[in-house]
Amino acid sequence: MEALRESFLYLPFQMSMYKRATLDEEDLVDSTGDDIYPSSSMQVTFLRSRGPACCLNSTRRERRLLVLLCVVSVGLFVCLVSAAVFYKQGHPGLCLSQPCISVASVVMGGLDRSVDPCSDFYNYACGGWMKSNPLPEGKSRWGTFSNLWEQNMLVMKHLLENTSINGLSQAEEKAQRYYQACMNEDKIEELGAKPLQDLISDIGGWALTEPWDKDNFQEVLRIVSANYRTSPFFSVFVSTDSKNSNSNVIQIDQSSLGLPSRDYYLNKTAHDKYLSAYLNFLVDLGVLLGGSAESSRTMMAAIVDFETALANISVPQEKRRDEELIYHKMKAKDLAELVPAVDWMPYLTAVFAPVVLNESEPVVVYAKEYLQEVSDLLQKTNKSLLNNYMIMKVVRKMVSILDQRFQDAEQRFLEVMYGTKKSCTPRWKLCVSDTDSALGFAVGAMFVKDTFAEDSKAIVEDMVAEIKQAFEENLKRVSWMDSDTKKAAKEKADAIYNMVGYPDFIMNATNLDKVFNDFEVVSDLYFQNVMQYYNFSARVTADQLRKPPYKNQWSMTPPTVNAYYNPTKNDMVLPAGILQAPFYSRSWPTALNFGGIGVVMGHEANSRL
Repeated sequence: MEALRESFLYLPFQMSMYKRATLDEEDLVDSTGDDIYPSSSMQVTFLRSRGPACCLNSTRRERRLLVLLCVVSVGLFVCLVSAAVFYKQGHPGLCLSQPCISVASVVMGGLDRSVDPCSDFYNYACGGWMKSNPLPEGKSRWGTFSNLWEQNMLVMKHLLENTSINGLSQAEEKAQRYYQACMNEDKIEELGAKPLQDLISDIGGWALTEPWDKDNFQEVLRIVSANYRTSPFFSVFVSTDSKNSNSNVIQIDQSSLGLPSRDYYLNKTAHDKYLSAYLNFLVDLGVLLGGSAESSRTMMAAIVDFETALANISVPQEKRRDEELIYHKMKAKDLAELVPAVDWMPYLTAVFAPVVLNESEPVVVYAKEYLQEVSDLLQKTNKSLLNNYMIMKVVRKMVSILDQRFQDAEQRFLEVMYGTKKSCTPRWKLCVSDTDSALGFAVGAMFVKDTFAEDSKAIVEDMVAEIKQAFEENLKRVSWMDSDTKKAAKEKADAIYNMVGYPDFIMNATNLDKVFNDFEVVSDLYFQNVMQYYNFSARVTADQLRKPPYKNQWSMTPPTVNAYYNPTKNDMVLPAGILQAPFYSRSWPTALNFGGIGVVMGHEANSRL
């Protein structure tokens, strides 16, 4: 770490590009100029003697003093030469390679040198960046993460549009077709609302637009949950058991709401404009699907009231932080007593088909009190309203894949909610993001081959190892931990599993194709492709139930600009998407990489505790 410190001090660009600025010595370099760095040679000048006469006329004491002066001069010469050599060896000086000069220019461009760093260091270090990166239209926030994601999306756009690339795997070709279908706006406009209207009819109808079967509540709940991945009243999924990291288990929790949090429903005085915008949005959707304006408003007002009742019984996030209090493990048969309003075994069998389940299947419930109250609410609510609500949840989920009228309705709602204009976002960005969500590892394979050097993986892994070592050294000096806690922290740090760049399987075409073998994609029917994705992801989820947690399983796609630490598996993931400038470059000095991606690593490392 001493070598790191020295290289940091003698670089002329020390500003980290990850959220915060660190020490910048640009002023120091400017004020002292070349004097900081020694010349490549050292010159010592001697005055010429005036001839032998002077020496002859000198006294013996003077001659002795002259000899002594010569000895001292030679000694000083040797010391100066030695010091110069030592200084050169100890301090390599400026990095003047092309990558160093380029990144130094970027860092210096981020400064606002009109600001006094002693009185406002943040604006001194970041003011230039903020001036040259104003908030883009349609965005509610912007930063280095957002900027890099834009760059990564441009790379993915090029790769997805370039159908002339040789040697693509079948999975990568599927990603290109999925993107092409999303970009085929003419076909999407031609089909209009019909794909969703047909889907609603297949489910059993919607009272807003057509007759419906009043006795099919349980069946509709199974269909919308299993086939269309919606969670009207509660969410059901498969994940690692937090009390047994060697096992996957069915987990049940409270569902999400149409607005960002329960407070929007319960504090109506403060959030009246958002509730009104939400209601108007739902009314617009009803009209677009064939309902009259009057009947749509009546139905949607009842739906918002019902969702308000759900918000009222939901548990706020601040009361869900202690997992010990909300974790309840039971058997599937116990759910019938906890939530009698739902036929659980047929429901779970449908959601996790084709996996065979029985009543002894273990289930972890994270919202026991909520589920009890949901059951009461379902039993006392009119079945017509429940059906309307379930269909509305499906409709809301499909808005983004329908024609422009639906997009415009959503845009009006989002403008009120966030003040941003989605219409400012080019279609290709929406399609790149959606393709990354559906076939992220296929897109990731293309992205890695195009942007991520092979040796970067090893370089970053070495950086993680150094930070881990520093983390463990720091544990020894932590005063607020007792010895047992320090020991446990060290053992956990030693056991952490690092995943850098990408999962290895994506670089093998055969293995990658096997993963997406059952995902059928066509190039001109976007709605159909999304439905195929829902079916595909449902089968993948069900398949995990009977398998142990996979150590190398990634929860982020390679192009993602982020990182995460998973406490259940004790692993840290750094995707290739964030291992790009301005966070990392294989050609940058080590100090700059530690100041960029190293900050991210350190943040995730501290999450271990």
